[in-house]
Amino acid sequence: MSAAGADPAPLLTLRVDRKVYRKARTEAVEAVRGLAFSLHAGEITCLIGPSGAGKTTTLRILLGLDRDFEGAVTPAPERAGIAMVFQDPRLLPWRTIEQNVRLGLPRERRGRDLDGLFASLGLGPWRGHFPGALSLGMQRRVALARALALEPRILVLDEPFVSLDDAAAAGLRGLVVDAVNRSGTCVLMVTHNVAEAIEIADRLLLVTPRPARLLASEPLDRRRSERDRAWIDATRRILATRYPDIVAP
Repeated sequence: MSAAGADPAPLLTLRVDRKVYRKARTEAVEAVRGLAFSLHAGEITCLIGPSGAGKTTTLRILLGLDRDFEGAVTPAPERAGIAMVFQDPRLLPWRTIEQNVRLGLPRERRGRDLDGLFASLGLGPWRGHFPGALSLGMQRRVALARALALEPRILVLDEPFVSLDDAAAAGLRGLVVDAVNRSGTCVLMVTHNVAEAIEIADRLLLVTPRPARLLASEPLDRRRSERDRAWIDATRRILATRYPDIVAP
């Protein structure tokens, strides 16, 4: 499903003309060259590329964590309304689930009503528990809750389902899609799992091996509810034929 009806004006545009890492007494490494894309409301975009291609570097630039590059992020990351979910849930083990979520909010908003958010993520019964009592999949739900509590315009996910069993990963994918459908949040997700990306994305951004550049932007126009396993596998085979260096057969 494409982002039909979404505001045509992008929420954010990233352009990295060149990003080079330089360290004393070592050869300079060019990580990204000529990578540009825009993000739109109500759209799930998946960034796919080989390991070491520069995807993490691209995320750091988009988040404003790395400003030593040639190019631009518009608007500036601190004004774009971005929330981030990392692979590691990064929860404080001595704080309850609810406290972990509320501590991610600005101090003046920590008392806001989060009942609906906890209920939508299936975390209601766990609010008073500590992270050690939860599985990795549930801990990642908490990390997602912490990000969504900020009511972001853009939600950035870095391999959010890696190392989860099929049921836990499917549950989290469904929660991300529900968040987009409910609030119109824009999602940018980095993943190595092409089938997973095909299942939920509106658009795939395929990047080359380092230095990363945008090889292709592939829209996925079928409604998510109609994306059965046969269609996902067929789409993957087509992409593998077009981009054999990026998508494994």
